Amino acid sequence: MLRTVDGCCKLERAFALTATLGGRYSENDSPDPGTPAESIGEHSISESRGDSFLKIKNFVGLLLLSALALLIHGYHPYAEDAEIYLPGVLKILNPSLFPANAEFFGEHAGHTLYPNLIAFSVRASHLPIPWATFLWHLLSIFLLLAASWRLASALFGGNNAEDERARWAGVLMMTALLTLPLAGTWLYILDQFLNPRNLAAFAALFAVAEVLHRKYWRAVAWLAFGAAMHPFMAGFAILFCVWLVLLDQVQPRMLGFGLALPFGITLQPPPPEYHEVALRQRSHFVLRWEWYEWLGVIGPVLLFWWFGKFARQRDMKNLEWVSKAMVPFVSVAAVAAIGLGISPRFEALTRLQPMRCLALCYMVLAVAGGGLLGKYVLQQHVWRWAVLFIPLCLGMYAAQRQVFAASAHLEWPWAAPRNLWQQAFVWIRGNTPVDALFAIDPAHMDLPGEDENGFRACAERSMLADLVKDKGACSMFPPLSVEWAKQIADQKNFAHFGKEDFERLRQKYGVSWVVVQQPGPAGLVCPYENAAVKVCRVD
Repeated sequence: MLRTVDGCCKLERAFALTATLGGRYSENDSPDPGTPAESIGEHSISESRGDSFLKIKNFVGLLLLSALALLIHGYHPYAEDAEIYLPGVLKILNPSLFPANAEFFGEHAGHTLYPNLIAFSVRASHLPIPWATFLWHLLSIFLLLAASWRLASALFGGNNAEDERARWAGVLMMTALLTLPLAGTWLYILDQFLNPRNLAAFAALFAVAEVLHRKYWRAVAWLAFGAAMHPFMAGFAILFCVWLVLLDQVQPRMLGFGLALPFGITLQPPPPEYHEVALRQRSHFVLRWEWYEWLGVIGPVLLFWWFGKFARQRDMKNLEWVSKAMVPFVSVAAVAAIGLGISPRFEALTRLQPMRCLALCYMVLAVAGGGLLGKYVLQQHVWRWAVLFIPLCLGMYAAQRQVFAASAHLEWPWAAPRNLWQQAFVWIRGNTPVDALFAIDPAHMDLPGEDENGFRACAERSMLADLVKDKGACSMFPPLSVEWAKQIADQKNFAHFGKEDFERLRQKYGVSWVVVQQPGPAGLVCPYENAAVKVCRVD
């Protein structure tokens, strides 16, 4: 029986829709005759259910990769910026904590709902804080990988074996590279401890994925969540999503880069003490970056430029779209960062940190780059996957072992700490008054063997200002630098302090306890000591 031309065309369109919609087709699904073919393809990617991370096979796969990520990158609940963010949670749960110097973490806590969310979860679940933060960290890993899958389904959305391999390769690349340093920003893609950046990271990636899927209200919801957790980092995601939409709708040649967020950023000149803080915050000044750190800016721009050309040749519209958006996004940010670092008059504005846009850039790069490798290079050859990912995962594991050499790779919530400094902090938490004020070497987080464990986060006690994390708080909130500079000056040459120096700190600030490195000064009563430190009273 002969078919009419119209019937043939309708059948061909049915077959096309069946392929893109995962085999589901009815005449009611037929698109409007005026709908462009490319719109049909993009819509089908958005609506396909086979690419959902909630599908049992995908969900189980993401759980397994989350466990692998934890094993590769480790877990260190009190390390690095946990010193800034965890005390805010502790203060909500126990307002009697940190009666002194709470402003050094309180400013960050006051600009995000993160401490309120974590504190609420602790109260609602009745879990100890170590368990609650550990489970939140696991959830943040899983959701970042789920967001990676969602993004990969937008970039490689076909219902075929090669695109499914591309999606898994993109997620596996993200799994392997979670603790990849972001050029000279002093950031990772995802930290080895719970903090609001981790929550904002998966929210940002979900938002970009939803824009590519053209689910704009979902994107708005994720951006709102990210802004509630970390408004500064979410600002970059908001800018990029807006830029994506503009590029898709009107295709402008250029987009200016601007950001104004509630992080103490004003046009008023900072106090003179801020200059000392700025000098110590090298990550804010891109002109002070090492040459190899600049490769971390130039490399992604060149890769996305090539991705865009490659995608255009193969009609991969979403990959071309996101690549065309990312090149000017990072380039304009780099120009802005250079401009802010040229003149001393812009010193206070460097805390805008335009190069933090690299956090989003690297996440998208990992998924897109991994997906392209999976689709065109690794393909179905298991040995190729092994040759790429096994050395990569082992290399990232080895790097983390070097960073936290004196600590367990996985600091389980039920296990006693292996790190000697952390052991002392745990003793302090259980054996000193809640209102005690401690003095400790201001540079203790940078000392060998300390592994950047935060005193406030772990010991849950007040301390005088330090040179590491409190400096970071001052860099974002310049008025803090006045008191910070006074306390740092009074602790100069701390390693050589004697009993009379600690007595001076007691009289001026009310210091009642000190933590000193072995062997420590003579004449102090020290109820706790180990091979690394002593904990002593100042009477």
